Amino acid sequence: MTPTDQALAWLSTYGVPVLFAVIMISSAGVPFPITFMLIAAGSFVELGELSLWPVIAAGIFGAVIGDLIGYGIGRWGSGTAVRIATWISSEEKWRQAEAAARKWGGPGIFFSRWLITPLGPCINFASGIAEYSWPRFLLWDIAGETIWVVLYVMLGKLFSDRVQAMKDMIGNLTWAFVALFACLVFGWKLIGYLRPAPSKEMASVPADPPGTSSLK
Repeated sequence: MTPTDQALAWLSTYGVPVLFAVIMISSAGVPFPITFMLIAAGSFVELGELSLWPVIAAGIFGAVIGDLIGYGIGRWGSGTAVRIATWISSEEKWRQAEAAARKWGGPGIFFSRWLITPLGPCINFASGIAEYSWPRFLLWDIAGETIWVVLYVMLGKLFSDRVQAMKDMIGNLTWAFVALFACLVFGWKLIGYLRPAPSKEMASVPADPPGTSSLK
């Protein structure tokens, strides 16, 4: 049985508590098909097996708590955080993620919640390492996770008869968004690199001496 099938079996049997637990664990960094779980939960809502508001609340609270766990490990984990980072990936990659977290700040957190979700755990961890403001992290996180949960639960509810097809479509779209985001960042960097620097002649022009004025 695949992880997706197992998660769906748990969701069907135990309902909202499983949804909360799986989303929290996955948001903290353990890979689980949580976007598809939200779609499936929306389908169960449409079929009358689950209630809408408990599903939305469990999704938001689970995601936010998991994100805060990842942030906390990055910020207060000290040497443990670095060891986890190098175990998951190369240290250089995580240093780059930290630099991105410092540069993009809140918008990077917000969009990684619902638009480029595969980057979410990395952004959580890197934001903690970069010591991004905890209240601001929480604010951007709640805003993004609310959009993510409501969006996919309602998609599952509206298209409950096409859940499997949506699973494949969402997976493809997610990585398409990641690729688009990477292209935009690369393009922005390239424009900055190709932008001509101020000429030496302009930089060397002396300022007008005090007490003089120039005719305009």
